[in-house]
Amino acid sequence: MLAAIIFDLDGVLTDTAEAHFRAWKRLADSIGVPFDHAANEQLKGIDRMGSLDRIIGDRPGFNANERARLAAVKNGWYLEEIAGFTPADLFPGARAVLEEARGAGLKIALASASRNAPLLLERLGIATLFDAVADPAAVAAGKPAPDIFLAAARAVDVAPALCLGVEDAEAGITAIRAAGMASLGIGSPAVLANADRVIAAIGAFRLGEYRSA
Repeated sequence: MLAAIIFDLDGVLTDTAEAHFRAWKRLADSIGVPFDHAANEQLKGIDRMGSLDRIIGDRPGFNANERARLAAVKNGWYLEEIAGFTPADLFPGARAVLEEARGAGLKIALASASRNAPLLLERLGIATLFDAVADPAAVAAGKPAPDIFLAAARAVDVAPALCLGVEDAEAGITAIRAAGMASLGIGSPAVLANADRVIAAIGAFRLGEYRSA
């Protein structure tokens, strides 16, 4: 019986991919590292430091302190990018899905790799629709490890087996499955082949199909 839905944010409820791309591209250009949209696609579901490590790789001259500085610089540029986000930037149907789930008595939680997720929820006008937001800084490992989804389940006091995890990234689906939750992919079935179900967009979500799952 479904008791909670745990959502990713980027690519599920709104699209910050281009904002992330512009910030990462700006950073990569500043340090002379190649970066394009294909490289950005490989960062989906990965946290900030993990993304930076993938961009820099094993290039010399980037110790831990320098990587922390670069991550902070990128985050500042990303915050500039999302400063203008409003409820109009929600994907069509996203708010209705959240409201229907709450109205049905389900717990709603967020399991995003982004430390800026609470700010973005506020800008999108949906912060009050969430019962809990898992803190990615407080878990031992990021996606594809299950930690962030397990933390979200604990935060709403629901057993993982009674949760549905919603993700748009392969790493996120892997994390959901490792957490022992049912998984719903948003996007391409070819990319999200390991998800229990896949729909094209959040607006296609039908709660009745999952209530007895």
